[in-house]
Amino acid sequence: MKVLLLIAGRSRRFWPLSEKTLFPVCGTNLLEVTADNLKKAGLGDITIVGGEHNLKEIRALYPEFPAIEQKDLSLGMRGALLEALPLCADNPVMVVCVNDIIEPKGYMELAEASRKTGLSGAILAQKVSRYFPGGYLKLDGNRVSSITEKPAEGSEPSDLVNIAVHVHNSIPALLEALRNAPKEDDGYEKALDNLFTNSVYEAVPYSGIWQAVKYPWHVLGILETLLGKIKERYIHPSVQIHPSAVIEGNVCINEEVKIMAHSSIKGPCFIGARSIIGNNSLVRSSSIGNGCVIGYSSEIKSSVLARNVWTHSTYIGDSVIGQNVSFGAGSAIGNLRLDETEIFSDVEGKRINTALKKFGTAIGSDCRLGIHSGINPGIKIGKGSFISSHVLVSSDIPDNSFASMKNGALNVEKNNTGVPEIEQRSAYLKKAV
Repeated sequence: MKVLLLIAGRSRRFWPLSEKTLFPVCGTNLLEVTADNLKKAGLGDITIVGGEHNLKEIRALYPEFPAIEQKDLSLGMRGALLEALPLCADNPVMVVCVNDIIEPKGYMELAEASRKTGLSGAILAQKVSRYFPGGYLKLDGNRVSSITEKPAEGSEPSDLVNIAVHVHNSIPALLEALRNAPKEDDGYEKALDNLFTNSVYEAVPYSGIWQAVKYPWHVLGILETLLGKIKERYIHPSVQIHPSAVIEGNVCINEEVKIMAHSSIKGPCFIGARSIIGNNSLVRSSSIGNGCVIGYSSEIKSSVLARNVWTHSTYIGDSVIGQNVSFGAGSAIGNLRLDETEIFSDVEGKRINTALKKFGTAIGSDCRLGIHSGINPGIKIGKGSFISSHVLVSSDIPDNSFASMKNGALNVEKNNTGVPEIEQRSAYLKKAV
């Protein structure tokens, strides 16, 4: 069975982070995790369908995967399949969206169910106990009768959510439905709805790990899943550990890491190559990317830091930080509301419930935060932005902005200062050791 792995989305809801497919967590990323799980399920015939914005990098990193470019990204999954399906033989095809992480058994159960006599295909689905902003299936027995995309909370047709992992046994039938579907972002779901009228698709219940990745805080769910896979302690022989440092639990610490005096790492944790854990610092339940410097008396808790992130007496909790971000001394991220209720965050003009009681921030790449700056829970900072000293960030900061306090209020202007490149910090790195 051929797998079409769809990765062409522009990750708009993932702002201020970019390209969710390759965002580094625990030394891997969404693409690697999904491809590995497919292979473990015996599904090694994988073709990637991407866009101009990410295919060049993906082809360079993963030349083993055949790749097809989706020209019109506004058509969503429908556009991806209209590009890819004509190049496939008329055999069963599994459509997999990289946004949905599941266990290998999910792919295996779906493939097995799709082979039943008389079925046109199969849809993987999971029961949910609370509202999820996705597609909901309506069933007639096990047969799928309809799909409703993102119904209003309280008007869901069932408690069964569509996972974007589907098998179609007839490529011509799917192509016809796609060509007749409206040219909208949810055109694929509209095509499915038409197929369900005259074709028999079965819902395959799945109760294993499912991590949908739509918003930046969903990276914290990936973190929890991947940290759970660290079952033993691995410390590369080149790692330098001060005798007074404390390492507890299962950790993965990679080459040329330096762990300074009186620092503490509490597993499960992942520490990327050439990173420094500075004096008196604490890292717990987190993923630290390559080349990071966790400076003196910093604490990193349940967070994901991409490459080359610097902290200085900083607290980062339940947050996702892009690459080449520097935190000034005394900066802190709030990750818990005063009333300890679930945290909301703005996405494309809408107020979204993160369903998390602990979520700090998401910060895009190439940002600088001044001394004694603070960020309220659920607030995000766009790439290329500078936050001046003594600023309380109480609302989202757009890309390439300069934030300061004026007369006690947050003031946001365009940032006209260039962001130093990672290579320019090499001199500081030498001094840090």
